[in-house]
Amino acid sequence: MAVSSVSLPILTSYLDSLLRIGEIPDDPNALNGLQVANQGDVRRIVAAVDASQHTIDGVGEGGSGALILVHHGLFWDGNTPVTGRRYRRLRALFDQDHALYSAHIPLDVHPELGNNVALAELIGLEVKGWFGQYKGIAIGVWGEMAIARDALVRQLDEKLGVQSRLIAGGPALATRVGIITGAGGSMIRDAIRAGLDTYITGEGPHHTYFDAAEEGVNLIYAGHYATEELGVQRLARHLSTRFGIPWEYHRHETGL
Repeated sequence: MAVSSVSLPILTSYLDSLLRIGEIPDDPNALNGLQVANQGDVRRIVAAVDASQHTIDGVGEGGSGALILVHHGLFWDGNTPVTGRRYRRLRALFDQDHALYSAHIPLDVHPELGNNVALAELIGLEVKGWFGQYKGIAIGVWGEMAIARDALVRQLDEKLGVQSRLIAGGPALATRVGIITGAGGSMIRDAIRAGLDTYITGEGPHHTYFDAAEEGVNLIYAGHYATEELGVQRLARHLSTRFGIPWEYHRHETGL
């Protein structure tokens, strides 16, 4: 049964526990968890990849009292004065009485709601294990399937609405496939050490072309934004079901 609102402290306490906010390591500027509070009541949930001005303004069109769930929070540029875009974003949140909650790596690695497992499910990859160490935790998933690498690229393009970039360094038939969403190109050495023949991520450095080509792995760049849309939507849907308040997704594609 739908309810009119839910207490913000109840929601954030549940999210902190569900996502293990206090346990999962991340970049210091990620500041996972509640980044901006409101006056205490949440009437709807809005999922988005980024805490951009476009997102915040778009959420405001639906009325006040939203909990905005994002993957990339407000403070990636560090400890800066509350001027310019920092001021505009915060002012818009305060004016509309919106709260903002961010979950970066804690959402990437969640075993049921996370970006990596969601993308694996989307392409029919059954997760067999984890790989790729970041500050002592494994952040990528891998599984086995038998699919032509070109067909896999077409499937990603169709399901994500992108034009993926394939660096065809590995076999034509993909059988051991790994995923780290977002800017996972820097983890290609971990993919190679894990014995993957195909590695899917969002984006990465120039040198990874040669890493893939010379080390015998197929590297597929499907876009940072596109590979990280799924987790926030799953999380918002989960909260809506549990707490009985509506949810929506705010899309603002970057093409990156």
